Amino acid sequence: MHKNDTKLFSRWDIPLAIVLLTRLPVPRLPEKVFARQADAVWAFPVVGLVIGALACAVGWAAVALHLPATACAIGLIAVMILTTGAMHEDGLADTIDGFWGGFTPERRLEIMKDSHIGAYGVLGLILSQFLRIAIVATLLSAGAFTAILAACILSRAFMPVLMVALPNARNSGLSHSVGGPKVGTAAIGLGVAVTCAAFLMGSAAIIPTLVAALTVAAFAQLAKTKINGQTGDVLGATQQLVELSFLTAAAAAL
Repeated sequence: MHKNDTKLFSRWDIPLAIVLLTRLPVPRLPEKVFARQADAVWAFPVVGLVIGALACAVGWAAVALHLPATACAIGLIAVMILTTGAMHEDGLADTIDGFWGGFTPERRLEIMKDSHIGAYGVLGLILSQFLRIAIVATLLSAGAFTAILAACILSRAFMPVLMVALPNARNSGLSHSVGGPKVGTAAIGLGVAVTCAAFLMGSAAIIPTLVAALTVAAFAQLAKTKINGQTGDVLGATQQLVELSFLTAAAAAL
C-alpha cells in the first residue's frame, strides 16, 4: 500500500468522495487514490454540502421567479437526483424490494441485486418522492433553505456510521469495494455534519438530528434482521431515509 494511504486526511479525499457519491465531473484521479476509499468517508458530508448548495441554488432561483412551491420543490429535488445519478433512490427501491420480497437473507440479497424493480420498490419510491416533494415545498414556502442544506449534509454522514455498525452482507458490490471505515473516520464525518447543521440552523437542528439518528438506529436493526448486515443499496436507502426524517422533523417545527 502506498504510504499516503495511511494518512488520516488526504487532499484527494474530497474529490474521491465526489466520485463515489455523485456524477459530477472531476479530473481523473490517480489509480492509487482509490485505495483510500474507506478513509475518504469523512468527506461524505462535504459532498452533501456541494449537492445541497447546487440544489438550493436552483430552488432559490425558482422561488425568485414566483413559481408554485411544488414546482420549486420538484426542480430542487431533480438537481439532487441528477447530480447523484439517482443512486440513493435506486438503493431505496432495491432495499424495499429485497426486504419485503424475500423470506430468507439469501433470497433478499438476490432480489436486491436484480436490476429489475418490483411492485414494492416502485410503490416505495413513488410514496417517498411524493413525501419528499411535499416536505421540501413546505420548507421552501417558509424560506427554510438551511434545513434542506443541513439534510443533504447530515444524510451523507450517517452512511459511514452504518458501515461501521454493520458488516457487509455480501462479498461484492460498491459497499464491499469501499471497505470498512474506521470508527474514528466515521465519527469525524458525523462531527463535521452535526457542526454544519448547528451552524446553519442553530438550536433548531437538535430535534431533526435526533430524529435522523433514531431513524438510522431503527433501520440498522431492520437491516441486521433482514440480511444480517448492509450493502450499497442499504446505504443509499439510509441516505434517503435520513434526509426524509430530518426534513419532516424540520417542517413539523415550522
